Amino acid sequence: MDTNDIVHAVEAVRKGKLIVYPTDTLYALGANVSQKKAITAIFQLKQRPKSLPLPVAVSDKHMLSKVAILSPLAKKLAHTFFPGKITLVCRKKQDIPSIVTAGKDTIAVRIPDDQIALTLLKKTGPLVATSANIHKMKPAATVSEIRKLFKPEIVEVYIDDGIRQGKPSTIVDVTESQPVILREGSISKKMILELE
Repeated sequence: MDTNDIVHAVEAVRKGKLIVYPTDTLYALGANVSQKKAITAIFQLKQRPKSLPLPVAVSDKHMLSKVAILSPLAKKLAHTFFPGKITLVCRKKQDIPSIVTAGKDTIAVRIPDDQIALTLLKKTGPLVATSANIHKMKPAATVSEIRKLFKPEIVEVYIDDGIRQGKPSTIVDVTESQPVILREGSISKKMILELE
């Protein structure tokens, strides 16, 4: 990875453009969560129905508290597993655009355990973190595969950091007092339930 890639990615995000960046699981297609035009472009590019919310990545717990309302359960899981391969579905903060959350009052958010992603997120603020693929297709493991999927004029910057073929993150709804596993991924249901 070229260190200028992060500089260019930050500039692209500020201009409302799309980027591809590595996470601890897969490559993510990203944009500023406040840029509705960029979010719309992500739905179009992925051919993803707008009825499906987009996950969001943040750099730390302070940034997490700016996008999500954390229940006691959310705080407990965040303390144990962040940064890491888990996505928490929390109540969203009011200023998160409804296009990101598909009109729901919840937001799917994570802190990836990846230095490049964390460095980028510290500079950009919250980013969409949806897998860099066409909806329902297997996620691409390399930037060269992703470049073949997306037109170059649509994605401004690709941060290449080798192969990313991890298991997807575990998604847990933490809006109530008991965790609800929506997708079991890298972190097992057993690990989550053992925290109770």
